[in-house]
Amino acid sequence: MGLFDFLSTDIAMDLGTANTLIYIKGKGIVLNEPSIVAFDRNTKKIIALGNKAKEMQGREHRQIRVSRPMRDGVIADFEIAEGMIRAFIKKVSGTSLSSRRIVVAIPSGVTEVEKRAVRDSAEHAGAKEVHLIAEPMAAAIGIGIDVEAAAGSMIIDIGGGTTEIAVIALAGIVNEESVRIAGDEMNNAIMQYFKKNYNLLIGERTAESIKCEVGSAVPLREEITIQVKGRDLVGGIPKTAEISSVEIREALNENVTQIVEAVKQTLERTPPELSADILDRGIMLTGGGALLKGLDERIRMETNLPVHVAEDPLTAVVRGAGKAVDNINKYQKVFIRKRSY
Repeated sequence: MGLFDFLSTDIAMDLGTANTLIYIKGKGIVLNEPSIVAFDRNTKKIIALGNKAKEMQGREHRQIRVSRPMRDGVIADFEIAEGMIRAFIKKVSGTSLSSRRIVVAIPSGVTEVEKRAVRDSAEHAGAKEVHLIAEPMAAAIGIGIDVEAAAGSMIIDIGGGTTEIAVIALAGIVNEESVRIAGDEMNNAIMQYFKKNYNLLIGERTAESIKCEVGSAVPLREEITIQVKGRDLVGGIPKTAEISSVEIREALNENVTQIVEAVKQTLERTPPELSADILDRGIMLTGGGALLKGLDERIRMETNLPVHVAEDPLTAVVRGAGKAVDNINKYQKVFIRKRSY
């Protein structure tokens, strides 16, 4: 593919709080890296991004700032987000891409101002035409659901910043619930648990690895014990604590319960015909949070409905956005309509 082809490439992007994924038409998923940027505090010049910036997190000196420009699924720092989008696109294409079209997946519960911020960032990064798609809709398309069918499908997409719950039928979202409780809040709950119960200060990266390693939503067949390193809040020196998966489940319980309650509220508002479809088809879990051990089982127990974790849940949203960019005309109906301001 030559430079001229890249200059008119259509791309799809899952601009997530935790990770950014990019799909290029004809090439598939070409990038999956943390939505983290390291930049010089004085010049605002980007030093590193993605995996390299994540390695610096918590270890930077006073001249370097490591930032996550996305919070709760939306742009928190406009300038840094724009630089990140531009740099990621340059990384995958080898040039500052002047994309013909870009499809960006965003949380379904964002405000008009937040939608506009995403559009503006994509346009400033070089896109000629920007289409927005709701994350649960993109996830449904990505896992192969026929979203245009006259049948109800329920998707729960648990990302880094938001949990998106939606009932989809006839190429539209019938009802939805967007809660700003997801991976980040779970990491925070683990950090607070250590502070409160062990007087131990741990970083965000450590909390995330604990969640992935031993976090669960239901009791495990065999509970696990791990060693956790951090800083003693009393003595101020490094210290190690032994922690079990039972304690981490206790730390995560409040967040998991809030997600389950949001699922129940969405089900209560679902029309009876669509409820019958969900009973037959079950609930689909996507996003990184779908990988929390036993979460599907917990939702199944609380709702009495079949619950399935999608294959490769982390890439479901970008795969769906990719299908939409590959066939813009077919998926025109599922895009979020632009309001006139």
